[in-house]
Amino acid sequence: MKTTPPERFKQFPRDLASAARVDRLGPDVPAVLAHPDWKSPAPLVLWMHGRTANKELDPGRFLRWIRAGIAACSIDLPGHGERPAAGAHEPDSSLRVIAQAVSEIDGVVESLADARFGGVFDLDRIAIGGMSMGGIVTLRRLCDPNSFVCAAVEGTTGWLEGLYFPEDRGAPAETNPRWVARHDRDAVARVSAAAHLDGFRPLPLLMLHSQADKMMPFVVAKGFIERLRAHYAKAGADPSIIEVNSWPSTGAPEEHIGFGRFSNDAKNLQTAFFAKHLRAVAPIATDSD
Repeated sequence: MKTTPPERFKQFPRDLASAARVDRLGPDVPAVLAHPDWKSPAPLVLWMHGRTANKELDPGRFLRWIRAGIAACSIDLPGHGERPAAGAHEPDSSLRVIAQAVSEIDGVVESLADARFGGVFDLDRIAIGGMSMGGIVTLRRLCDPNSFVCAAVEGTTGWLEGLYFPEDRGAPAETNPRWVARHDRDAVARVSAAAHLDGFRPLPLLMLHSQADKMMPFVVAKGFIERLRAHYAKAGADPSIIEVNSWPSTGAPEEHIGFGRFSNDAKNLQTAFFAKHLRAVAPIATDSD
């Protein structure tokens, strides 16, 4: 593990900065790791940010996790953060970035079992999640064999056909968000979770969304939820283990970047969800804390 560069975490709350480390995982993927105490095994959440963002975004999320006894592994998506690449932030690069990110996840998880970490990450209690593009990556990865216990996503969808081809949801093309580029249908299907649900093993899933989201329309989130619940039922699983929390509006930028006046509520809901399904135990505070 590398030492923590203070400048990288200058926006982090003090308690998080002292618990955070940086590392390179899997195929040289930059990561921020945070752990409740760096001594005893703790459950872990692998988290992925959205397009044009970076792994350090929204540190209050990670602080809540470590206070609940959950370790965090937040990674830079391809072409983002510490791994910049020309054009990677552009909408027409999204499918390539998604596909590469999906392919890197297994290597990242395997790295967390390295001896240098001393067994502090309990990989039998691992979850995955992300917001926006990171959520798309999450949902697509869950369509292939995996050992994740649960997952949580925000402001995202797994029905990319409905996102990129509005006619699939009975809407005119001009209703699409301005960032959405036109793509080949086969290329979209390759990274769309909705096209691969046969491989999606039912597991507890939390989805958070603003109903007024201007970047990721709620209608495409609902379209995916409906398809996924039908898949769970067909597989003999209880569709109610898919939990959806949405707000009519939040006041967040574009109703997409965070949850505005409901940000605290959203983070608390997510932390409680992870703590429940990962069987997390909050660390006991001491006088030195």
